[in-house]
Order: sequence, then C-alpha cells, then structure tokens
Amino acid sequence: MSGTEEELRAGAGVSEVKVAEIDLMGGAFRLECGAALSQLQIAYETYGNLSPARDNVIFICHALSGDSHVASHPSPGSAPGWWERMVGPGKGIDTDYYYVICANILGGCKGTTGPSSLNPETGRPYGSSFPTITIGDMVEAHRLLLQHLGIARIAGVTGGSLGGMQALEWSIRFPDMVARCICIAAGASLSAQALAFGVIGRSAIMSDPLWHGGDYYGLEEEPSDGLALARKIGHITYLSSEMMSKKFGRERRSPDESEHAQGDLPGISNPDSKFRTSFQVESYLNYQGRKFVEQFDANSYLHITRAVDEYDLVERFGSLEQAFAPIQAKVLVLALSSDWLFTPEQSVELANGLMEAGKRVSYCRLEVPHGHDAFLLDIKHLAEVMQAFLPWVEHKGLPADEMEDEAAASAEYAMIRDTVGHGKRVLDLGCGDGRLLSMLARERGALGLGVDIKIENIIEVINRGHDVLQTDLDQGLAAIPAGSYDYAILSETLQVVRKPRRVLKEMLRVARQCIVTFPNFARSSNRLQLGLTGRMPKSGTIPFEWYDTPNIHHTTLKDFIDLCRQEQIKILDMVCISKSIVDRVLVRLGLRNLGADKVLVRFASSVPTE
Repeated sequence: MSGTEEELRAGAGVSEVKVAEIDLMGGAFRLECGAALSQLQIAYETYGNLSPARDNVIFICHALSGDSHVASHPSPGSAPGWWERMVGPGKGIDTDYYYVICANILGGCKGTTGPSSLNPETGRPYGSSFPTITIGDMVEAHRLLLQHLGIARIAGVTGGSLGGMQALEWSIRFPDMVARCICIAAGASLSAQALAFGVIGRSAIMSDPLWHGGDYYGLEEEPSDGLALARKIGHITYLSSEMMSKKFGRERRSPDESEHAQGDLPGISNPDSKFRTSFQVESYLNYQGRKFVEQFDANSYLHITRAVDEYDLVERFGSLEQAFAPIQAKVLVLALSSDWLFTPEQSVELANGLMEAGKRVSYCRLEVPHGHDAFLLDIKHLAEVMQAFLPWVEHKGLPADEMEDEAAASAEYAMIRDTVGHGKRVLDLGCGDGRLLSMLARERGALGLGVDIKIENIIEVINRGHDVLQTDLDQGLAAIPAGSYDYAILSETLQVVRKPRRVLKEMLRVARQCIVTFPNFARSSNRLQLGLTGRMPKSGTIPFEWYDTPNIHHTTLKDFIDLCRQEQIKILDMVCISKSIVDRVLVRLGLRNLGADKVLVRFASSVPTE
C-alpha cells in the first residue's frame, strides 16, 4: 500500500503528527529476536514539499528521547522541534529544497508501536509482553513507512547518537535506497564506559517498586523515581566536563530555591532532605529528571537503551570493512571534540572502516564545548558542513574558480596536473579549499580525497563535491589504507608541518608515487636579502614576517635531496619554478639551488614493497 498524494504533501503547514497504519505482509512484523507484532503504527511528520520525481527526501533519525517533531511547522502555534536550529527554510537541512521526514522509532512512546501501545490480542498495553527490539528493527519499521508513502529512494539519511547508528544501519541494510548518509556523534558500538551508564540507568528503573515488572499501566502510580534517576544518570554523559564547570561549577542556590527545586512542600519535613545539597548542578539534574518523567515512558527507556547497548557492527559482521561492504552511499562522519559518550576516536574508527571497504567517506571533527549534546546546540559549522554535503535538488552551481579556463591556473597547479595521469586516485594533503582537487577532477578525471585541518577548508572542499578528512598531518594518516592511492600530493605544505620526515614516509605508505612542492629558501634573492640586510628574507613564496610565519621548517633543494638519500626515496622528476629572468638563467646554468623559487619533486620509495 502506498500513501496518497495528499498524505505525502500535507507536511508543510501541518502541526499534527500523522500516524501510518502499516500494511504488514504476512500479517505480522517480524523482529530480529524471532517474535512478531501483529500491528504496526508509526508516527511521523513531514516538512517541505515533495518533488515530482520524489528524489528530494531527507530522512532524519532521532536519538533516545526524541520524536517525530524535529522542527516547527509554518502553521500558527506550532512548537519548536528538537532540531529546530537545523531543519527549516535556509537552514542546514533546507526545507526549501528537501522533503524532510522524521518518524518516532519502534519501541518509542510518541505514537509509534511500543510497550505502552495497546496489544490487539489482549486490548491492554503490552507492558512486560513487549518483545525485545534492535536498531535493525527500528530501521526496518521506518523502511516500511517509506514504502507506505510510496518513496523508493532517499537523497539522504542523518541522525546523531542513536540516530547516527540508525543512519549507518540504513546504509548497510538498504544500500539501494540511500544516496548520502550523515552519521553524527555515533559509533560502531558503545564503549564499556557508556555501557555501564546504560546498565545503571536500567537498574534504577527496575529497582523502583512501582515498576511492577513492566506492567504498571493503569495503576495509580508509575515508576517515576526510577525513570527520573535513569535520566539524571544519562544526562551526565551528554555534557562535557568543561560545560558542567562553566554552567554550574560549585555554585549554590538559596535555601528557598533549593527546597522548591527539589519539589518539597514548605514547612513539611522530608527524611532525605538533609542529604540534599544546594549545588546548582543537583537542582539542574532534578529538573531534567522531572521533565523527562512527564514526557517519556519507563518501558520505552528500557527497550531503547538495551537496543543501543546491543548494537555492535564488528560483533555482527566480523569487521567494519565487512559491515560496510554493501554501502553505496557517500558517507559523512561527524565527530564532536568534547563528546565522551561517543568519542571522536570512535568516529575515526568508522571513517577508517569505510575507507578500508573502499567507500567514499568524509570525516570532520567539530571543535565544540557542549559534549555529546553539541549536535543539538553548536550547530553553526555542523549546519554548514551538512548543507555542503547534501545534494541540492536544484543545481548548486560551481564555485567561480571552477569556471575559469586553464590559462588562469597557477604554474604550479598546471605542472601537477600534467604530472598526474588520467583517471587516477589522488590524495591531496593540505588541500586548502580544494581547487587543485577540482582541477584534477575536471581535467584529468581524477577521483580525489583531500586532507586538511581547517574547518573552513573542509566545508569548501565538501561543497565542491570532494571527499575530505579533517586531521592534522603531523598525527599521521592512519585512517588511510596502505597503497590506496596512485598519487599523494603535498603542495606548499611540507614547510608548515612539524614532522616532515614522518609525513613523507606516510605519503610513500599510502601512494605509489608522491608529488611535493615547496619554496626553496636558498634562492639567490633570499640569500641577498639575508646577506645585505641581516634580516629574514621575504618574497612572493615566503611573504611572512619571521614572527608571524606558518613555515616551521624552511628547506632548500639540496636539503630535500639529502633527505631523500637518507630515507631511500627515489626522485623520479624534479622541476624548478623560477619567476625572475636572473633565476631562470641560473637554473639553465645548472645552479638550481640558487635559481629555483619553488621546487616540484615527484618521487617514490626505492625500497621494494612486499
């Protein structure tokens, strides 16, 4: 059964949640645990307008406590959504271009079938009889929703935390359906520390005497204390130590404020009140616990957190390379610097696994202070990166320099272009804004990957349609498999890295041939300036004052040749670039170290590879 056109296009301007009754083939929704649900309802909301070709769908996967209300609607009185800053006209996920769908997950309590839903076989809430669910079950349920709506392919899927795990699962499980995947603050599995917090949270709920084994629906009271405590425990993992200190420190509230914040009635003695404190952090956590109890169901918390804990791609497939083998989508992995629930190292592990599997992947680490919750709060660069990565429904248009003809290219870029063969795989280290990658793609049909440290460059490279890794070259290229590129290029970057010898070795590890360009500090004009004025020279290739230069290791042509001899690096070609007539004459006379303004070197390892 497919949804009607009215149902599909009713998203813009509608604030009510829509609930789809899924037509189940065979009369049941089969779960990975072996059990089945005889009915499946899915609550969802839509934003923007579906294109005639139905090719502009972005599916957003929510995290643990989220729901389908990802953003407000244009209609009067529509409340802000949980990702209000990201979704909407002109925002990171631009509803002027995209048709956004967000649905409550299986096992939830916001309209999709879960433990609090009525079991059609008994007419009572499922409670303890609700079967065990997995993240795979959640994604399968949402696929059925898209099938119900008549949508066969999505332009992109994205989510943070549990939502990021769902986005990965979408790309693995239904590769033909997903064009692009954005995985934010997630991992292939939870760390042992994160598992521990989940265990304690569930224990808090199950230890509440009002839990009644999960069958508390219809009773006078529910396990509110246990659920509130679970939320407080979980909420600690969402904030960074820096933000906890900045937001609360050891600040205290007044006695009256503390008493009110705890929910005590004035003048009534409470036995445990003497163990409470007046620290603001305690009041904040109590507030978070109370608010969560009003919005969420304890059984849903138990089922969803267990599904997250059990998700483990390596255990399931044997390795990330095998897990990611089916993926056809371009993937963007986004890490948050201060996240300790899903650490940046876990995101690097995902990017590495995708590269090992030969997939197109970009990795970006956002420097944000808020911890795990930063994907909801620190969205400036996040929105820019996502906007650059997602495919526009209408043609984006090319950056201005893409339209320039070959004559406008620098001599250095032109020589690199002429060195690189057609259809080669190219790694551009210190890629800047990606202009060289664009030239090589346009004029040599090269498939390139950029590496840079600056977020502004990362965004621009992604916007140009290239894959890119945000990393410090001095930390090595561990995420890149050995021998995976035909050429590794280091254009005017050798002098700014702290460990040039290590960078050269890593280039030789990941590529068959390497190209390096660098300013030659020994050129005649530099020597004259230093000799005649006694000051550090400045030139077109070295334009900085000595105290303000990014150049850490000035080198010369001879120095580089000596280093190659020491490291058993075989120089294949060397081109000297000179600007002045005098320098060109010096080069022709064989005085290359005097006449070269810049040097381009193509080299390879002289040590046979195994």
